[in-house]
Amino acid sequence: QVQLVESGGALVQPGGSLRLSCAASGRIVSINNMGWYRQAPGKQRELVATITSVGGTNYVDSVKGRFTISTDNAKKMVYLQMNSLKPEDTAVYYCNGAILDVSGTWRDYWGQGTQVTVSS
Repeated sequence: QVQLVESGGALVQPGGSLRLSCAASGRIVSINNMGWYRQAPGKQRELVATITSVGGTNYVDSVKGRFTISTDNAKKMVYLQMNSLKPEDTAVYYCNGAILDVSGTWRDYWGQGTQVTVSS
């Protein structure tokens, strides 16, 4: 069994910062790409940022220059540092990972989500 658990979501004022964390645990053999997605009310889930196993990153245009994705491979953690937050960043943020488990199968895993609300 593999789990991804997010934390760090909160209510923050516009212009503020938050750091989201995602911990991967369970019977993990290897982790490939990991990413953060978000879903705002009434909208489809969208990609926010991804990071490869060798550190290559990709961001949706709306967060470039404000958000930074990073990993701690030893701890099986992925982070999303969010600065200069805007009301339109309000959403449930989900962690995603391409993980090889002990069954020998690569699977796409999702966390349960963490709420980020940007409001004054």
